[in-house]
Amino acid sequence: MSGRYSAGRLERERAFHRGIASAAERIWQWDSPTGSRRAQRRAAYFVDKGGLAPGVHALELGCGTGVFLALTAPSGARIDAIDLSMELLAQAQARFPNRGSVRFACGNVEQLPYPDAAFDVVYGSSILHHVNLRPTLREARRVLKPGGRIVFAEPNLLNPHIAFTFLLAPRHMFGLSADEMAFTRFRARRVLAELGFEAIDVRPYDFLYPLVPSSWIQGVLRLGAGLERTPLVREIAGSLLIQARRGEEKKSS
Repeated sequence: MSGRYSAGRLERERAFHRGIASAAERIWQWDSPTGSRRAQRRAAYFVDKGGLAPGVHALELGCGTGVFLALTAPSGARIDAIDLSMELLAQAQARFPNRGSVRFACGNVEQLPYPDAAFDVVYGSSILHHVNLRPTLREARRVLKPGGRIVFAEPNLLNPHIAFTFLLAPRHMFGLSADEMAFTRFRARRVLAELGFEAIDVRPYDFLYPLVPSSWIQGVLRLGAGLERTPLVREIAGSLLIQARRGEEKKSS
């Protein structure tokens, strides 16, 4: 695989998301009580760790149907959102009929249509495992202002269920595209370091399985909070929270 999307992979991703667009949130399980709670927690991380607030200019990669835009936009940040799929993007746009502080673009996150140093923060949910990691993060760094931050949440390949889903199970059973692939926190950290990011923090989190009954959610969250602090056990959490910063430009003497 080259450092950029091949034409074949790009079209496969477009075709896959065109095919699931009418049921995407059900397939991704964001529309259930458990999925809604997980989405709220992720969005809170984006707002908190990304510092989303009035006066901040943010970019959401892979905005999909706008689940996370709807949760981050109330922060008051000015947000640009990009997705490869016109069909998913149309659903995201429908959530913001008056647009307000949100702008949309259809495009490839490995070749972002934005100038250098345009954003204070770049964030996204479950987008990096759909793309080539290195060129996407390189682009994220390019469009960040010096000192700007990235915040992403991704599936954790060390989680047994995630590993089975991505490595062994028939992909159609779990709504996976032909090319997406989860990764470990070790790979994410290595790529970020090689690209020159600073303050890198990649940690496993989230033991709230999407199919947990709604009456169990609070109990599982309390249990999960303890497991996330437990060495070794936390390594098999379901998701990765990825944070890093673009360093300040060094002034020449």
